[in-house]
Parts: sequence; C-alpha cells; structure tokens
Amino acid sequence: MNPAANLILVGPMGAGKSCIGRRLAERYGLRALDLDREIERRAGADIPTIFAHEGEAGFRARERAALAEALAQDGLVLATGGGVVLDAGNRARLRAGGFVVHLQVDVERQLRRLAHDRSRPLLARGDREQVLRELAATRAPLYAEVADLGFDTGDGSAAEAAARLARLLELHWRRPTLARTRERAAHEDGQSA
Repeated sequence: MNPAANLILVGPMGAGKSCIGRRLAERYGLRALDLDREIERRAGADIPTIFAHEGEAGFRARERAALAEALAQDGLVLATGGGVVLDAGNRARLRAGGFVVHLQVDVERQLRRLAHDRSRPLLARGDREQVLRELAATRAPLYAEVADLGFDTGDGSAAEAAARLARLLELHWRRPTLARTRERAAHEDGQSA
C-alpha cells in the first residue's frame, strides 16, 4: 500500500474527475478541490475567457501555480484538469503530492458525456472526435507516467464509479494517520530551517 495524504485524480476531460472526486472526498472525510474551478476563482473568469485573453500558455501558467499551492496541503481529493500532465514540473509535483489515480475513459464515452458541453476551449477547435483522439494519443502516456493506479470509469454513474474505485483504493491506498501527517510537517519544517 502507498501511504499518501492526498488523493489526486488525473485523466481526460469527461472521465468524471470532478464528480468522482467530490464523492470520494465525502467518503474519506477529505476536502474536495477541483483545480479548474480553483483557477477560475483566482482569475475571476471562466476557463474559456482565460483562454481567450491569455491563450493556452497563460492558462497553463495559472494551472502550475494553483497546483503547486494545492499540493502544499494535505487532506485533499484533487480533481485536476486534463492537460495538467503536459508540464514536466507538474508531473513531478503530482507524483510527489499524493496517491495518483488515472481515471480512464474511451473516446466514445467522452463524446457522449461531453455532447452538450460548450465550456471546453480545446473542443471548440474542430471535429470533437478527432480532437479527443489526438489529446488521448498525446496525454495517455503522461497520465500513466504519474499514476499509482489506473481505473476505467465505465458506463455507470459517477456514484457507481466512485464506489468501485473506493473498493480498489482499499487495496492500494493507505492514508497516513494524523500523527504521520504531523510528523511529515515537522520534518519539512526542519528541512526549511
């Protein structure tokens, strides 16, 4: 078992990171944090607006900063954005920041789940299926690189997927006790002195 104070969900858009993350946070008594919503909160603008004014590079810079700050905390279920793994520094932060689960979903299910979603800037670039296939080809190896566990979300509801994932987590993830979390904090404080 891998002890980690945070549970981190990575994967493509439409995999269910936000919905499953909220359910797992409730189950484990942790705080749910959706990184994309946190970026929007900090910017005072939604992601399409950030992309329109700052481009993808501006959004990714905001994402790096928000991820670093989030992972400085313990006790989170963190739902990341689909492109968080594109940055090598982010990948290192993810690996060091908690137990990482790669939520997997095939393109056909993504298309069904995202059929009415117009809030995704990357899907506004043309043929949705082609875009999703290109993103999967680029990102799937990066998700696998950071993941401690892969999990296919399946065709059921987010509640069903969260319940199935929780059963797997019982075998693979052990949250540190409060004492170990304090020990880690004391050790980190001693290193920075």
